[in-house]
Order: sequence, then C-alpha cells, then structure tokens
Amino acid sequence: MDLIQRPRRLRGGEVLRKMVRETRMDKASLIYPLFVKEGVGIEEEIPSMEGQFRYSVDRLPYELERLQHAGVGSVMLFGIPDHKDECGSGAYAQDGIVQKALVCAKERFPDLYYITDVCMCEYTSHGHCGVLCGHEVENDATLELLAKTALSHVQAGADMVAPSDMMDGRVRAIREKLDFGGFKDKPIMSYAVKYASAFYGPFREAAGSAPAFGDRKSYQMDFHNRREGIKEALLDIEEGADIVMVKPAMSYLDVVSEVSKAVHVPVAAYSVSGEYAMVKAAARNGWIDEERIISEMAVGAYRAGAQIYISYFAKELARLMDEGRIG
Repeated sequence: MDLIQRPRRLRGGEVLRKMVRETRMDKASLIYPLFVKEGVGIEEEIPSMEGQFRYSVDRLPYELERLQHAGVGSVMLFGIPDHKDECGSGAYAQDGIVQKALVCAKERFPDLYYITDVCMCEYTSHGHCGVLCGHEVENDATLELLAKTALSHVQAGADMVAPSDMMDGRVRAIREKLDFGGFKDKPIMSYAVKYASAFYGPFREAAGSAPAFGDRKSYQMDFHNRREGIKEALLDIEEGADIVMVKPAMSYLDVVSEVSKAVHVPVAAYSVSGEYAMVKAAARNGWIDEERIISEMAVGAYRAGAQIYISYFAKELARLMDEGRIG
C-alpha cells in the first residue's frame, strides 16, 4: 500500500519510543503520604491499605530512610492524635503529633522536603473538617484554627503546608498568618479541587477521620461538576496558593487537564487511598499486573497536565523510573 504517513515508524524500538515520548516523569515530582501517630514503637499496617503503615515518631525515621534510599525526596505528613475534641485543638498544639514528627524528621533527615496536611478532621471529636454550629460546619470560625495549624507546622519545620479542608477563604487566612508570622517564603499547596469522593474510604480508616454524622458534601465538591473545579482553583490562586491540587486523580483526569490549561501555577494530582486499595486487592488476586497498572495511572495524571503526583506507590514508581521502565 502506498502510505506516506506511517505512525508505526516511531514505535519500532525501545530507544526510539523513549526518544519521542511526549510525557516524561521524574522522581523529584513524587510526594509520598505518611501517617504518624502518638505512641512509642508503633509501625502498624493499615488493614485496608496493604503495605502502608502508621508510625510513631520514634519509628518514622526508618521509613524516611527507606524513602531517601528510593530517591523520593518529598513527604506529606498526616497526624493521628490520641486526644480529640470539638475544636480539634491537637491540630495546632505546639506539641501536636505532626509538630513532634517534624522536629524529629528535620533533625534526622534535613534534606527531605516536608509538606503537611492542614485540616481538622483527624483532630475533631465529630470528624468534620471544621468547628460546628449545630450540625453544620461553620466556615469562617474554622479559618483562624486552620491558619494557626499552618503556622504551628512551619514553626516546627514544615517546608510547605497543604490545606485540605475546603473552607472558603482558607488559603488567604493561612497566607496572611504565615506572612505576619515571618514565613513569607513558605509555599501553600492548596487542595483546591477536592471532590466528595467514595475513593477516600481507606484513608478515613487509616487516619480515624470518618465523620460521626452526615457527610462532607456541603464543603467538598460535587463530583458531577467540572467548571466549578476551575473556579475553585482560580480563587485559591487569587488568595495566594502557589500550587493547586486535584483530588482524587484517576477518575478526575479531565479536571486535571482543564485546571492545568486554566492556571499558571503547578498542578498536583493526588492518587488517593481508594485507588491504592483497589490496585492492591486486584493484584493480590492475580487479576492485574500491579507495576504496569501503577505506571499507567501515574502517566495518565502527568499526561493530563499534572506536574506533581502524590501517591502511596511513590517508592515503587521511583524504582520503576530507575529501572527505565517508566519515565
């Protein structure tokens, strides 16, 4: 057949395929989520997240060492306190679990980059992401507590803060608190486009953050909406967000794409606990090739427009990059 255009010419060998690859990945763009909890000598596996653990502060350095060896340079810390109350005071306590973990981590592994999740849900007795007025989350009353939390994190050594609560105006409140506190150089990665998703189920078990009543649909986004995600991202940038995140990743790559086209700041995608748990369960049953699946998931996020990928598979992805099997 007399064909002028033959796209297969550029697929004929591994060297050529890599040469013309449109989407490229780097270990520096990976962020690994870590759960830290009160106690001593704790390294307990999370039942719904095979291979993921809750660490006490004294055990945390062992996992940080493994991450550093794997070439994953950035972590995101989530705290699990012993004590919870109506106003989530453990979130902004100077001796809170994340604050203690940061002091330890920065001392032992100062070259790693530490991002902290800023929210109230792990710390409130009711499990919602802010203070309550009756059964409703009071938006404006929550802002000061979120800002106090962010400030306490950077005072303890956080390199970046990442508010995940989805309260209106929280990026501005945090930016102003950090600037006034002398931390103008500390960036904010906003969970700007965070959907009310069933994919969060395993995380809520891991962090003990399931709401005691109701749901989070009045502050997290309706998953039917795409344009609203762009609005949220642009608002957070106006308020001072340096990076915006779309969460979850896998089922929202259209939103990742739209947001990446609409903004001029880096875009992160969070491959959440439900995605991780599904892959692990299917792989355990021999139904999928785990390494190929996690590679496709990651490449899909980058191809859609993400520059940063938050994943419980970060160590595995880093190894696959080192081996030249993804990247």
